[in-house]
Amino acid sequence: MFKTLLIANRAEIACRVIRTARRLGIRTVAVFSDADANAPHVRQADTAIHIGPSPARDSYLSIAAILDAARRTGADAIHPGYGFLSENPAFADACAAAGIIFVGPTAASMRAMGSKAAAKRLMESSGVPLLPGYHGEDQDPAILAAHAARVGFPVVIKAVAGGGGRGMRVVENPEQFADALTSARQEGKSAFGDDRVLIERYLQRPRHIEVQVFGDTHGNVVHLFERDCSTQRRHQKIIEEAPAPGLTEAQRTAMGAAAVAAARAVDYHGAGTVEFVSDGKDFFFLEMNTRLQVEHPVTEEITGFDLVEWQLRVAAGEELTVTQEKITRNGHAIEARIYAEDPARDFAPSIGRLTTFRMPDDGTRVDAGMVVGDSVSIHYDAMLAKLIVHAPTRGEAILKLRAALAITDIAGVAHNLDLLAHIAGHDAFAAGAVDTGFIARHADTLLAPQPTPDGTVLALAALGVIALEQTATAQAAAASADPHSPWNATDMWWPNSTATRELGFTDGEQTYPITLAPHGRGFDLTYGAVMQASAATCVDGVLTVTLDGQRHRAGFTRTGEDIVLRHAGASWRLQLPDPAAHVDDVDASGGRLIAPLPGQVTQVLAIEGQVVARGDVLVILEAMKTVFRLTAPAAATIASVSCQAGEMVQEGQLLVAFEVV
Repeated sequence: MFKTLLIANRAEIACRVIRTARRLGIRTVAVFSDADANAPHVRQADTAIHIGPSPARDSYLSIAAILDAARRTGADAIHPGYGFLSENPAFADACAAAGIIFVGPTAASMRAMGSKAAAKRLMESSGVPLLPGYHGEDQDPAILAAHAARVGFPVVIKAVAGGGGRGMRVVENPEQFADALTSARQEGKSAFGDDRVLIERYLQRPRHIEVQVFGDTHGNVVHLFERDCSTQRRHQKIIEEAPAPGLTEAQRTAMGAAAVAAARAVDYHGAGTVEFVSDGKDFFFLEMNTRLQVEHPVTEEITGFDLVEWQLRVAAGEELTVTQEKITRNGHAIEARIYAEDPARDFAPSIGRLTTFRMPDDGTRVDAGMVVGDSVSIHYDAMLAKLIVHAPTRGEAILKLRAALAITDIAGVAHNLDLLAHIAGHDAFAAGAVDTGFIARHADTLLAPQPTPDGTVLALAALGVIALEQTATAQAAAASADPHSPWNATDMWWPNSTATRELGFTDGEQTYPITLAPHGRGFDLTYGAVMQASAATCVDGVLTVTLDGQRHRAGFTRTGEDIVLRHAGASWRLQLPDPAAHVDDVDASGGRLIAPLPGQVTQVLAIEGQVVARGDVLVILEAMKTVFRLTAPAAATIASVSCQAGEMVQEGQLLVAFEVV
């Protein structure tokens, strides 16, 4: 076994690898960019070394910087994690040339599976089932259109070098094909430097099922069962589970055998994932990920194996210690990915400082790479953490997931906790009736706007405000020259009168006034009915109060006028306006296209003087691995263009100005 392991990655996966390496007695080296100087993976490693500026291309994607860090720290092996350089054969070659062990497959295996089209041709020759389609080299648009017609619509266009839904377009009819092809090629070129595509039949309600495989350098290849990754948004996974619900044992066996055949076809070493799509009866090869997957913990939970340890031992030349018949599954595991994103804004990534980051402490496995106080930047993936639950049955696992989500709280960025809770509580999910269109099909319930706040929610919000004010006043009094002055009192006592206070919380255009009056050591709160509350406390973002004899615990944060309350597994975002602060506000949004969030402009399609229609794409912006097509809000003539391709822009920055027709 090697002595020093450099992890060429960041955040959650870097922390995950460090845990196993430390258990095995291996010294760890973390690398970090400017943005990650104080990140948890930097603090957890035995040694950490700076590798460049915040943009990934100048740090985590720089082969030269990674290898220099390995040389300077004496690392004899490099674990690439997932993403970044993990599936880059040039990186594997560079490690070999430098005499450093690459914890992963050979560069040849990566190249064989790196091109979707070439991989499918190889799989076809190995007897692995494929979807009808075109995977050829001729990229003439007329040829591609002809093959799409042969396959039959709907079809899906995929970037040959793509992944994560990027460079992918579903085409319903021949009339849409040309525009979809152009768009897919542009995105493939921007994201991967390769505009080649392939064509496949589009399954209307496909399931996305993948099989974990492992190979060593002694000719052994095994699989560790399948995972269902069908619950997706924007073609990216958010909930994964193992084993896949609803499969027969014959289907599981056939899928596992096909995955092993795929791995053997490329002489695969280390951890890999063979991905399939299924129509419920048959399954078809999709691609192979030549690395560890984000969702590997669910496989670890049902098999009892540490897959990172397997990776390290195989890379060190050891033989797999178990044969296929010795690998058994136990129970059911589900993983939920927590993202800094806003489902209400088409899952737009969110940036900011984590003022609250409270994960379950009830035994739920939490794989995270951030802590409270960390900042989510525009430079990297928006995933914050993963909750992984394991139970004897799928039904019990779902209950454990719902309980874990209910006690999780995040503030400072938008998040998808409510969406995850809605999925876990949905009848169709409980029945296993999940495919890649599940979220879109049930958007009316899964993506429903936040519920109208009831009396309990408004009472908690009001008591949270009072608790924070009392804490601030008490702190100010303690620091004053006379801490016991009556002017420092916070009990709302008035002479010859009963004090009341009305707080008007708003949600959009709706205002919800609630009145508070002192009552003994607590308050009477009136919103329709009268509620009695004991004195509330709010410590480290946790609000505790007894309301009408019931004890409530909620997450509570206030930033200026914005209030975020998380209670009983649901979130409310309210405002408590200060009227004096808005007397001079004016609406200045007309006639402009502004950046909805920080990011990099990848394409500018607007031209000064151009006449555009509502919905025309004017600017393409990329932020946190997500592409946004910014469109004209109305028919207009473009007056000026204030951005250019390659430019980094900030949220609210003017991109295009126009005269409305």
